[in-house]
Amino acid sequence: MVLHIKVKPGSKVDKLLYDASGQLNVKIKAPSQDGKANAYLVEYLARQFGVAKSAVEIVSGFTNPHKKLTINADEDIVRKILVNLEGCR
Repeated sequence: MVLHIKVKPGSKVDKLLYDASGQLNVKIKAPSQDGKANAYLVEYLARQFGVAKSAVEIVSGFTNPHKKLTINADEDIVRKILVNLEGCR
């Protein structure tokens, strides 16, 4: 499954949510330096969707807050998790 997300590194908490415009956002504690945020993002999303880190891949946006990722997981499970997020309409 492909996800388009906006990442906000350096946050006080880790959180997956939708903003007011319906964009999927991820707040993560890791700083945006030396690839730490990208590595942490992959680890965080793997935990959220119950998959191995190798099942989460950043396809584009390595140096941009807007990222395109693929998650190798059951689409029904991913959709169910996304529907239950804060801010979901």
